[in-house]
Amino acid sequence: MSPRVLPLLVLLAAVACTESPPPVSDKDHAEGLYLKGTAEYLQGRFEESLKSFDAMKQLLPNDPRLPAARGEVYLSMGRLNEALAEFEVAVQQDPRRSTNWSRLGFIQSQLGRIPEAQSSLRKAIALYPHDFNALESLGELHLKKGEHDEAVNHFTLAAGAAPREAKSALIMRALDVLAEQKRHDEVLARAQKAVDTGIRSPEVYTALGDALVRSGKLPEAANAYKEAASRAPRDPTLWELVGEIHTRLDKPGDAIAAYKESLRVKDRAIVHVALARIHLAMSNRAAAEDELKAALESVSGQDARELRELAELLTVLGRKPDALRILTSLSAEPEQVKDAELQLTTARLARELKDTATLQAACARATAADASLKKCP
Repeated sequence: MSPRVLPLLVLLAAVACTESPPPVSDKDHAEGLYLKGTAEYLQGRFEESLKSFDAMKQLLPNDPRLPAARGEVYLSMGRLNEALAEFEVAVQQDPRRSTNWSRLGFIQSQLGRIPEAQSSLRKAIALYPHDFNALESLGELHLKKGEHDEAVNHFTLAAGAAPREAKSALIMRALDVLAEQKRHDEVLARAQKAVDTGIRSPEVYTALGDALVRSGKLPEAANAYKEAASRAPRDPTLWELVGEIHTRLDKPGDAIAAYKESLRVKDRAIVHVALARIHLAMSNRAAAEDELKAALESVSGQDARELRELAELLTVLGRKPDALRILTSLSAEPEQVKDAELQLTTARLARELKDTATLQAACARATAADASLKKCP
C-alpha cells in the first residue's frame, strides 16, 4: 500500500465516524412498523402486532393497508366485532381488493348476517373469480340454507382455485355433502375426476374406494384403497380394507398379504382375527390358532367391534366359555346395553353354556332395547 494512501484512509474513517445518520422519515418509520406488526402477527404475537399497527396509525392514519391488517389480527383472536369494524373500513378505503370483501363476508357469515355476507362474498368473486376463500364461504352459506347443489358447486370451484395443500379438504367438503344426500353415483364421478385432475390425497382416494365398493366395483376399490394407504403410511385401516375386499373376491393370498401390511403399521387384534378366518377357510387350524394367540396378546379392550369379532372367533375355535366372558363384560357396558343384537348373541351363548344369570341379564337388556322383541333365548 502506498505511504500516501494509509493517512487518507484514516482520515476518511474519522470523517465517517463523525457523520450522523440521515433522519428517518415518517413514511419509512411507518413502513418499518407495518413490517414489524406483520411479522408479529405471523408469529402469533397478536397484542404486540396491534401495538405496532397502532403506532403506525399515528404516523400514517390513512394508510389503506391498516384496517385490513388490524382486521386480520382481530379475526385470528376471535374478536369478530372488532374485525368486522376494521374490514368495513377496509372495503371503503380499498374497494378493489377482493380479499377485503372476502374477509368481510366471512365475518358477516360468522355473525349470522347471511344476506350481507352473500353480497360481500359475491363482490369478492366478481373482483377475483379465483378467490377460493370466498368460494368456500359461499358454499358454506348455501349449505346452511339447504341448497346442496350450490354448495357442492362452490366447494368444487374453491378446490379448483385453491393452492395444492388446500384442494383436498375442499373437494372432500363437496363429496361429504353428496354422501350425506346418498348421491353415491355423483360421489364416485367427482372423486374420480378429482383424482384424474391431480387431487390425490388419502382422503380422496378413500372416498373413491368407498364409492367403488357401493357400486360393486371391488377390484377398482382395492386399488383405490392401496393408493390411499401408500399416501397415509401410518393408517393401518386402509390395508385392512384391501384385505377385506380380497377376502370377498376369494383371493386369500392377496388378502393375507394386505392384512400383513396392516400389521406392519400397527399390531391389532381385529386383523389377526381376519387372518385366522382365512386360515380356517383354508383348513389350516394350526395357523388360525396362532393368529388367535396373537389376537389375544394385542387386544386393546377398548374397541367393541374388535371384542365381538374376537368372541366369535373363540366360539368357532371351541373356546366358548372364553367367548362368553368377553360378551358378558361387553354387553354390560353402558354404551352397549341398547344393542339388542349384542344382547341376543350373549343370551344365546349363555343358554348354550347354561349360565342362567348371564342369560337373564342379557334377555332383560335385549327386551328393554327392542320393545318389539317377543322372545329371548
